[in-house]
Amino acid sequence: MATLHVLGNLTAHDRRILTAVNAGASSLSFVGSSFIVLCYVLFKELRKFSFKLVFFLALSDMLCSFFSIVGDPSKGFFCYAQGYITHFFCVASFLWTTTIAFTLHRTVVRHMTDVEDLEPMFHLYVWGTSLVVTVMRSIGNEHGHLGAWCWTETGRTGKVVHFITFYAPLWSAILFNGFTYFQVIRMLNNATRMAVGMSDRTYQSDARADMKALNRWGYYPLILIGSWAFGTINRIHDFIVPGHKIFWLSVLDVGMAALMGLFNSIAYGLNSSVRRAIHERLDLFLPERLRRWFPNSLKLRGQQQESELVSLKIQDQQ
Repeated sequence: MATLHVLGNLTAHDRRILTAVNAGASSLSFVGSSFIVLCYVLFKELRKFSFKLVFFLALSDMLCSFFSIVGDPSKGFFCYAQGYITHFFCVASFLWTTTIAFTLHRTVVRHMTDVEDLEPMFHLYVWGTSLVVTVMRSIGNEHGHLGAWCWTETGRTGKVVHFITFYAPLWSAILFNGFTYFQVIRMLNNATRMAVGMSDRTYQSDARADMKALNRWGYYPLILIGSWAFGTINRIHDFIVPGHKIFWLSVLDVGMAALMGLFNSIAYGLNSSVRRAIHERLDLFLPERLRRWFPNSLKLRGQQQESELVSLKIQDQQ
């Protein structure tokens, strides 16, 4: 008879379920983010600064998901390696979303055209911050692993450090993104009202198009909230009541966090430029009888631009 291992009040069976949920959700995120990375590599027309930020976001999600798929490794070196590498790329992922929000704000609200010059600063900010918080995480760390993860700290000091090095930057990014998108959408709302008042049909049409494009950007901070809200609640509960895990909360924690890469790839990556590039390749390589089976939505309804950064005039200045 197999030995029944228990972590807190979770049995070995519970841990196997968490591992399966993590592996399944992480696999979906890995496929979604890998698709965006592949599109950037294959389609030269996508290699603008606007989509380059999305590429680095997808790359971080892809690597975060890949190391999460490792599952339930043995204690020791591989467990530590998985924990720290996953921590690094997950932090990098949500930090790249702040660079996208910053670029939108600087271009749309402040009307600045120097965002491409800031790319080295973006890399220093994202990779440097991710490295610093990952190294800091070793402070007071009594490392353990909860089935799906190797980044669970069992000591009280380690849990505090985990909050400081992961959840503090996470919720700071959520607040920053939310405030930034609110300002951008408010400015476009004001521009639309001014256009209506002036009866300027051309400007009114442009403003409304931009407003339509930005409407769904306002929901993007909800991706991070939805991905990590259950994880935050679970960590707070574990800190207050250590050793008493809530199984259903752990399932939601593991599953939603692992799906972050999939959510990001759909929201940030599958924009009109990507779909246009795919449709052009289908037109080029597929015979007519096969192309009829693809939905008309790939044709982009007259090539209308949507909510990507390119549609907000963040183009290469070369």
